[in-house]
Amino acid sequence: QVQLVESGGGSVRPGGSLTLSCSASGSIFSINAMAWYRQASGKQRELVAVITDSNTNYAESVKGRFAITRNNAGNTVYLQMRWLRPEDTAVYSCNARGLYRISRHEFDSWGQGTQVTVSS
Repeated sequence: QVQLVESGGGSVRPGGSLTLSCSASGSIFSINAMAWYRQASGKQRELVAVITDSNTNYAESVKGRFAITRNNAGNTVYLQMRWLRPEDTAVYSCNARGLYRISRHEFDSWGQGTQVTVSS
């Protein structure tokens, strides 16, 4: 099994900043990609940002405001969010894809989600 534990959500005023973190643990051989998704109330889940060994990609709505990074071990991902807007309000969830340590089968794991609220 692979567990993802998120932290860093909360409430902030428009224009403020928050940093989310997500740590993966368990029977992991390798992690190929880690990503942040979000789901606002009444809307579909959307990809916010993804990071692999070779590149990063962002949703158009967050480009220039959000930054996704990983630690050197590759098992923790961060999402630095700046200049937050009310429309960024959502539950943010971490996702990791990789290979299990023993079987080398693929895994696709999710964190429990953390609420980010942007409001004046």
